Amino acid sequence: MNRERFGSRLGFLLVSAGCAIGIGNVWKFPYVTGANGGGVFVLFYLLFLVIMGAPVLTMEFAVGRASRKSAVQGYMALERPGQKWHIHGWFCFIGCALLMMYYTTVSGWMLGYFVKFVSGKFSSPEMAAAGSQTTELVTAVFTDMLADPAQMTLWMALTVIIGFTVCSFGLEKGLERVTKVMMTCLILLILLLAIHSLTLPGAGKGMRFYLLPDFGRAMEQGIWNVITAAMSQAFFTLSLGVGSMEIFGSYMSKENTLAGEALTICGLDTFVALMAGFIIFPACYSFGVEPDAGPALIFITLPNVFVGMSGGRIWGSLFFLFMSFASFSTVIAVFEMLIATMMELTEWNRRKVSLILCLFMLAASMPCVLGYNIWSGVRLIGGRDVLDSEDFIVSNLLLPVGSLVYLLFCTTRFGWGFENYLAEANTGKGPKIPMAFKPYFRYVLPVLILVILLIGLV
Repeated sequence: MNRERFGSRLGFLLVSAGCAIGIGNVWKFPYVTGANGGGVFVLFYLLFLVIMGAPVLTMEFAVGRASRKSAVQGYMALERPGQKWHIHGWFCFIGCALLMMYYTTVSGWMLGYFVKFVSGKFSSPEMAAAGSQTTELVTAVFTDMLADPAQMTLWMALTVIIGFTVCSFGLEKGLERVTKVMMTCLILLILLLAIHSLTLPGAGKGMRFYLLPDFGRAMEQGIWNVITAAMSQAFFTLSLGVGSMEIFGSYMSKENTLAGEALTICGLDTFVALMAGFIIFPACYSFGVEPDAGPALIFITLPNVFVGMSGGRIWGSLFFLFMSFASFSTVIAVFEMLIATMMELTEWNRRKVSLILCLFMLAASMPCVLGYNIWSGVRLIGGRDVLDSEDFIVSNLLLPVGSLVYLLFCTTRFGWGFENYLAEANTGKGPKIPMAFKPYFRYVLPVLILVILLIGLV
């Protein structure tokens, strides 16, 4: 098979950043920041992103670029005869499929809320007349959506079908072309929303909480809790360990070093996460909302803010359009990993594989959809519902274990080896990784990933 390539470096950077930029940036990052004291958490988050996230990202890219294949055959191309590193490639494929089995549902929520704001659901006469009962009505919109399997299926199915349709047109004409437009719109939307939030009364107090490190407040939260939360968020934000980034390494050119590309993608990912905080924290302090409201912040707390805001229908529509772009950029990027892997293993054409995987994903996503209504009594891992159980397997097991496997493969003599990894990573123009980092990569970084794994399991 002829290997597809990105049409431009910008396309590679935006698609890779789009894979990393998702719900974790614009939903989880703000409320985790709020729950862990604000500025100190942000400081540690940036530190761990550089010392943990970026190095592992270069390793996924290195395996992909050196092999020019997806995870399963990428390992096969680089491992020595008789080695079994490629088994992890199968877990990457399973992990990406499992991730999409619930991520498409949550992405569908974003799309559904965008349609609800545009159609005037949150600015109806009933909302206007509710007065002090507005909060209950806004909450009911979310709970009613979860309780309605037909509505949940509609938004999930639209996400899946549109995603595979985009990918079916190919890497350059489908994924790259759509992602360039979507990411450009995402950045413009987030800047517009952030500027608007900064003009709200009380915005300054929110920004001080968000950006000024207050170690006294961090000590109240428990400094170890703040550090471990920042470590986990920095690690998980890049979607490492399941081959979703490795596939884009297989499409990239050798013109630039992997350290430079990884730092650029980390920068884009961090920019979106930080700007999401610029939107949310001023709005929270302006309307007297606790910034640590948790997962409900997006679907209950912020819609209440928009309802009470002048021009709330417009700002709510723009916010959930931005959220839809952020989540959908991850959806189509992970779909590409599934498609590329299956194309290599079967030698079927892209459109046939896209159709088969689309039908599979529509069926495989239904347990998560039904887990909030018809199957609401189903409890799986540790009493979790379907979505949380699937997320536990991916986030707490497959991502950290997978990242550890990539790390060991690239740094030990039992795998590809540090010298081979370093030669690939340093090919091209841009910042190089010095050989002096070898002890850190080989002995310190695995310990940090093991800490994240243990935190997730505990």
